[in-house]
Parts: sequence; C-alpha cells; structure tokens
Amino acid sequence: MTYNVNSIPDWQNLSVLSENRVPSRSYFIPYESEDACLSSPFFCDRKDIKSKRFELLNGNWKFSYFRSVLFVPDNIFELEGEEIPVPSTWQTTGYETWNYVNLDYPFPVNPPEIPNHNPVGIYSRKFFVPKDFKGKEVKINFLGVSSSFHLYINREKVGYGQVSHSTNEYDITSFLDYDGENELTVVVYKWCDGSYLEDQDCFRHSGIFRDVFLLVQPKIHIHDFFFKALKKDSLSLFGVEIDVETSEDCEVGIKLISPDGNVVKEEKENTCDKKTTFSFDVYSPKLWNAEKPENYTLLLFTGEGDDSEFIKQAVGFKSAEIIDSVLYVNEVPIKIKGVNRHDSDPFLGIAVPFEHVKKDLLLIKSLNCNTIRTSHYPNDPCLVAMANFLGLYIISEADLETHGMRNPKNGELDWDVLSKDPAWKRAYLDRLDKMIERDKNNPCILFWSMGNESGYGVNFEKAARWIHSYDPTRLVHYESASVRPEYQERTDYSVLDVQGRMYPSTQWIDQVYFGNGKDDPADPYHGSREDTAYFKSSKKPLLLCEYIHAMGNGPGDAEDYQQLIYKHEGFCGAFVWEWCDHAMKRGETPDGSPIFGYGGDFGEFPHDGNFCVDGLVSPDRIPHKGLEEYKNVIRPFRAETTECTGEVVLSNKLDFTALEDYALISYEITQDGDLVAAGELAGICCAPHSQTAFQVPFPEGLSGKCF
Repeated sequence: MTYNVNSIPDWQNLSVLSENRVPSRSYFIPYESEDACLSSPFFCDRKDIKSKRFELLNGNWKFSYFRSVLFVPDNIFELEGEEIPVPSTWQTTGYETWNYVNLDYPFPVNPPEIPNHNPVGIYSRKFFVPKDFKGKEVKINFLGVSSSFHLYINREKVGYGQVSHSTNEYDITSFLDYDGENELTVVVYKWCDGSYLEDQDCFRHSGIFRDVFLLVQPKIHIHDFFFKALKKDSLSLFGVEIDVETSEDCEVGIKLISPDGNVVKEEKENTCDKKTTFSFDVYSPKLWNAEKPENYTLLLFTGEGDDSEFIKQAVGFKSAEIIDSVLYVNEVPIKIKGVNRHDSDPFLGIAVPFEHVKKDLLLIKSLNCNTIRTSHYPNDPCLVAMANFLGLYIISEADLETHGMRNPKNGELDWDVLSKDPAWKRAYLDRLDKMIERDKNNPCILFWSMGNESGYGVNFEKAARWIHSYDPTRLVHYESASVRPEYQERTDYSVLDVQGRMYPSTQWIDQVYFGNGKDDPADPYHGSREDTAYFKSSKKPLLLCEYIHAMGNGPGDAEDYQQLIYKHEGFCGAFVWEWCDHAMKRGETPDGSPIFGYGGDFGEFPHDGNFCVDGLVSPDRIPHKGLEEYKNVIRPFRAETTECTGEVVLSNKLDFTALEDYALISYEITQDGDLVAAGELAGICCAPHSQTAFQVPFPEGLSGKCF
C-alpha cells in the first residue's frame, strides 16, 4: 500500500476512470418470484426491501483516518480502527472539520494532479454470504462514495471507482468465501482527478455516504434494459421498444401492466448475442405528466425455478418536444415551476436517508412546484422513483462542475479549460453515461442536464450528441453554454434544446430576449450584443435553471418573473436557487436547540462564508417567508375581483387539470372588516390554460369597504 511518489496513482490518472467496474446499467432490485416482485413497493427505504436477491451492508464499519496518502501504512488489513456508521461522512463522525466552498477548489489547481496532502479513510467490515447466493453471480453496489476508492474483498484487490454521486458496481463472485466469513475493505480518497469535475456550491463531505449492498443474480440473468415509448402520429399511438441485455443468450420475457392492473402486452423472446428488443404499439395509453402521473408497470423475467429472476420498473408514456420555440409535454405547452435541490442535512451532511428525501419531495410538491433540478449531481435513485408517483418532473443533472477552474496562462477564472480539452472527454462522457444509464427508465425525467458552470467546449458537444442519439425521449439542458461568452470561442450550441440561463433581469428577458431592445450592459450574465443576437436567433425556449436567489431578503421579484413566464410562450419556466439553507450543527443553545454553522464557522480555509444561506427552508426544513411568497406566486389558480359587484374572473394556470377536478371554491365577504357572508360555490368549471367568470352571491345594501 506504500504510496510511490514517482508513479501515477489511480486517483490522479486520467486514463483510469475505473477498474473492473460493471458497465453502467439501470438501477433495479431483482426478485426470486413474480409474486415477491409485484408485491414489493416501487420505492422504500432499502432496509425494508424483501428480496432474497438483495443484502444490505449498511451498519457499523471499522474506520481508520489518515491525513495524507503518504501516511497510509502497508498493513491496511490489520488496522483496528473505530466504529462509524455507513452510510455517513467522516466529517460528521468527527475526523475532519466541515468546509463550505462555492467557487474555488479546496486544493491547489493543477489538473489532473492532486496534492500529497490527500486524506484517506479506510473502511472495513466482516460479513457472511447467504447460503442461497452460492452458485450465482454476486455484485456489490456503492451508490455514493466521495471522491474515489479502491475495493478489496478478502484482501484481494477487486477494483477502483470514482464519480462521487453515481453507482459503482463490481462482480465479486470469485472473491467470496461462501462457507465462512468475508472481509470487505474500502480505501477512500478525499480527492481525485475527478474532483476537478465536482466543484459544486456546497459543504464538502467525504466517505461512503450512500447505501452499500449485495445483489445476487443467476448465472444467466438480465444485466440491463431500456424502455422507450415514442409518440407516433398522435398521442393515441405510441411505439414501444424495450431493449434487454442479458449475461448469456437465453429466453427473456416482458409483461407491461397498465395503471389499472390490466396486462397490455406479454411476450417472450430469445436473445441473440445477449441482446433482444421487444417492439410493439400501444393504443390510447394513459399519459404521464406531473399533474396526473400515470405509471405503468414493466415486469421482466427469465429462467426457471431457483434460477428464475424477476425485475420491475415504473414506466410511462410521455412526449417531450420543442415546437415553434415552445416546450410541450404531451402536446400541451407547459410551464416549469421549479426548485434546485441539494442533498443537505445539518446533522448528517450529504448522507441523507430515505425519510429525509421523502420529506423534501412532499414539501416541494405542496409548494405548488412541479419540477426539481438535482443540483448539481444525480440524487439517490429513490428520489426519481418517488417523483414518478408523486408527480414531479426531474431535470437530472450530471456530477460535473468546474466552477473554480483558472486559465493556466493568466490565472483568471476560465470555466472552459477542461471542457475544451480532449484529454478530459472520457471523464465527461463517463459521468453522463453513469447518470443516464442508471435513471433512464423513469418517466419523471424530462431533461438530462450535462452539468453546471463548467464553460463550454467540444466535450459537451460530443456528450450532447451522444445523449440525443441514445435517448430520443428526453431533452438536453446545459446552462453554461450561454454564461460569460466573452471567455468562449464560437462553438456549436445547436445540440442544446433550451436556452438555459441564470439570473437575467426581467428587463433583459422582456425587451432583449423576447423583444427588440438592446442588450443591457449592466446585466453581467448576458455577454455581448453579438452573443445575445445569436441566442435569440436560435429560437430556443428560455429556461432559467437558477433565479430569484433566496438569500437575505430574497427571493426577489418573483411575481414580476412569473408574469413574464405567463406572458411569453417561449419562456418555459424557472428554478429558485435554492431549496434549503446549507449548514452543519456546531452546538446547542441553553434550551437544547441546535446552533447552525456556515462557511468559516469551523475554522476552515478556504471558505465562502454565508453564501450557503440561500434556501426557501431552513437547514432543518422550517419554511422561510420567501417560501410562502413563492408558493403564492406559482399558485395553480388566480382570481381577479371587481369591488362591490361580486364578479370574479378566475384563471387556471395548470397544464393538464381542470378546476373542478382539483379545487373547491369558497368565499367570504367582509364589510369594513366584519364578516357579512360566506359560502361555497359549486358547479364552476375551468379548463387548463383558460379563464372563467362567475358571480359571488353579494348581499344588497352594503356600504363602506367591502372585500
């Protein structure tokens, strides 16, 4: 284990993105029978999964911490260590202080090199393999490890992995002792060359922060599948293709079950070269959208008896397209009402449990939001599984940000450096591959976002072309192609489906992007008039992936922006930055209430101060006043009244839902502050995107100020 300063270690070798990692695939849990598979929930805490093909390895592990790779001893398998929980981060378990950074890297910038002062955490635990795993293929899954790691089973090296917020899976069948105890060792590096692509605005945490588990599959099993439903001539006819990849040539079957439980299609095929595609049409399917999330069940199966395998996935029928510079879902122009969400907990850091994610999504849904941007990395797969059923569009964002990159010639900020460098192309594509392959079957995914604040260049162009060719059912978003164009050479933006922007002024949106006004030189995010003219001519819908920054007395101008979203068909919506304040507990008040700390409160350097205090809710999810304002601004119905007449004009701002299917209308009438009449109004109808006028029963003889 001795670190050789004269060699290139895996964790700073661009040619080594992984070693012996199983090729990326969709996230699923295999089951031993059809009944067990179909009766299992589509999403739950993994400790509640009831499958004989699944074994959770969470719990207390032995842990040893070293301040540098130079201090790691040769006898890593003999270390005693202390017990810490997995998942967790070593900052929350007392081995390092927390560090909040927004822009600068927390280490010297000289890509791909990482300084020798690179802390290491060594995890180990013992485990037994269930007896019915014997004779089958066993894989180990790590859903989140920051930032990279080497894996050992029974003191033999299995492989290497990186990309903190994505799955790393390894086949450990040949390394296991099926009759005795097994030893698992994971050497985690705080930084790696991939950390240059993970410079996000958040507290930095290290370690095994998401679940670890074993999956067992028969020797002949399903490796991966991809459900694609493409609209044909109209929404009454979709062509379905289900690509299935298996470990060996075999017979594999599929069953598609409608939301009301009817079998739409059941078929079996023999694979050729370990692959097969099921192709068929579905007439008049129930369509998925965020207001009415109609989920079908796809069941895949192969084998017989003890070698049988069953996998299920929620799938949906949805079209997403740009028509005449307008975003359409299921041939309806929609408006995105979104928030940006980080994994963040003041006690657990980024190691957020299932119940925490569920609480966030229920709060966000109750806020009148319809979309989440997973800023700035893929979330735990349980989030998209929940969004399928709660009804939330997801912009899934790759774990890719180079915010603090500097030009090697002059030391100035230059986000383009790595994005234009072909040496980093494989790393860019690897991160997008891992995100898309994992979550590709979820109907809630509306956009794939290629990353955040990383400039633009050939690496993003190639990535976008691959995404379009691989997944024609989703749209492609990336914002930094339009940020600070003075740093950029002219490149090809045609591969992007929307014009992503951050924080433009309402004047720029109304007068420049959608009007004939001149560029506002005081608006720093919009570059030259030449670039503005270029983006206007591209005729792309405008999407603000960040706006109305919820810091201090923000979010500001929410109503003004919303009026523009409704005014311009090509303004498809926006995402508040951000969902929650970031903080870590640093003490308690005399009455036992937690004291939260922000950047610099823990003696760390560098840090970006309180710039992480910019959420709609507090670190422990207490709503701020800004949340109440935003909830009102994006309310599903708006009403205008005429004083003392009782006439009301109501506008339905929903995209797919009629008033009568969503809400009850009640009224109160006051005279000089006193309640004089109240009641409910029945029989009022208002279709999506429309208005209706009606009369409130207004008593005669009123005077004074009446409302």
